[in-house]
Amino acid sequence: MKKLFTLLALVGCLTLSYQSNAQDEAADSTSTEMADSSAVAEEPVVEEPAPVAEPEVAEAEVEESFHQIIKDKFIEGDWKFMTPVLLCLIIGLSIAIERIITLNLATTNTDKLLATVEDALSKGGVEAAKEVTRNTKGPVASIFTQGLMRMSEGIDMVEKSIIAYGSVEMGRLEKGLVWVSLFIALAPMLGFMGTVIGMIGAFDAIEAAGDISPQIVANGIKVALLTTVAGLIVGIILQVFYNYLVSKIDSLVNQMEDASITLVDLLVKHKLTN
Repeated sequence: MKKLFTLLALVGCLTLSYQSNAQDEAADSTSTEMADSSAVAEEPVVEEPAPVAEPEVAEAEVEESFHQIIKDKFIEGDWKFMTPVLLCLIIGLSIAIERIITLNLATTNTDKLLATVEDALSKGGVEAAKEVTRNTKGPVASIFTQGLMRMSEGIDMVEKSIIAYGSVEMGRLEKGLVWVSLFIALAPMLGFMGTVIGMIGAFDAIEAAGDISPQIVANGIKVALLTTVAGLIVGIILQVFYNYLVSKIDSLVNQMEDASITLVDLLVKHKLTN
């Protein structure tokens, strides 16, 4: 019996110790989880800095940088060679702009003018028609005036007068184009001359140094080619303006020829009706 009681007591002690150990482990795990959760709760939330927007480059700054680049390239190309090319651009553009303004002012609504002249011929005769053409600006009106002034000498004289004065007006329209074409040819030639002189300077520097240094060669060739680029750019710009002027003059000449033929027909019709 004593052995039985001793065995039961030993089993009971083991059971109690196991339960106490399990409770301690549960308590430890609970405290650990609470500590971890509190640590997570107490951990400060680091906010990511908002992305800083890059400042937008103002248009004025972009233009300023572009101008600065042009200025730097002008200086690198040597002002002695770049200045003549720049003068070709300035003078050529000034002539081209003046011609564009003049040709636009010389443009006349020929249909309206012919209708007005025809109405004046039917109502007041040649003198009334001449008064209309004199008060109208443009080469077409000037040609009409010259033709009407020869009306008393016959239709043949009117046609000859129109043809002769048409040539005069066409010469006035083409005034200045020869200078624009000169600068178109001169600017690239000046650029090529600067290139040749720059290459000669590069070879002189190589000869003086006694060695073909990449820096010396690259610097000389860069300066030489900048003048060529500048000359070609000037030639392209002026060529565009020149072609526009030629097309505008051709349009005005066609208007003058068509209007002159119509005027002769009107004068023949007016003479026959009278």
